[in-house]
Amino acid sequence: MLIRPADENDRSAIWRIIGPTIRAGETYALDRDLTEADALAYWMGPDRETFVAEEDGVILGTYYIKTNQAGGGRHVCNCGYMTDAAASGRGVARRMHEHSLDHARLRGFRAMQFNFVVSSNERAVQLWQSLGFDIVGRLPGVFLHPTRGYVDALVMFRML
Repeated sequence: MLIRPADENDRSAIWRIIGPTIRAGETYALDRDLTEADALAYWMGPDRETFVAEEDGVILGTYYIKTNQAGGGRHVCNCGYMTDAAASGRGVARRMHEHSLDHARLRGFRAMQFNFVVSSNERAVQLWQSLGFDIVGRLPGVFLHPTRGYVDALVMFRML
């Protein structure tokens, strides 16, 4: 699997991945009605680096990495990951995450923090924990899941 920086030619493939995830409203605190243009502007914004994971020329996942805070917090990064539903269970998210850890170190980040991991996204929580993340905070009932109602969000952190 090749992970490379995304470019403008990847926009439609990225939308095919992030669009259904955003519309489902189960894992990201984004407006479910975001337009394609607004979703891509968010995912590929100038404040972040965006990557794609591809295999045999097919994009299977995408992630971004950005500074979590400015000033004295700029040594901590934040990432978002989405995988094509058809590639679920194939290790795409793990591979992207491993790439993001290496890339973060190369960029001089000292830690990685996920600010809002929806607790009902159990596969992601288990993956992040298996990769060395600790749950350092719990925000009770802050995410309105479309079928489960109000669920917690987790703050997850690891040093690099």
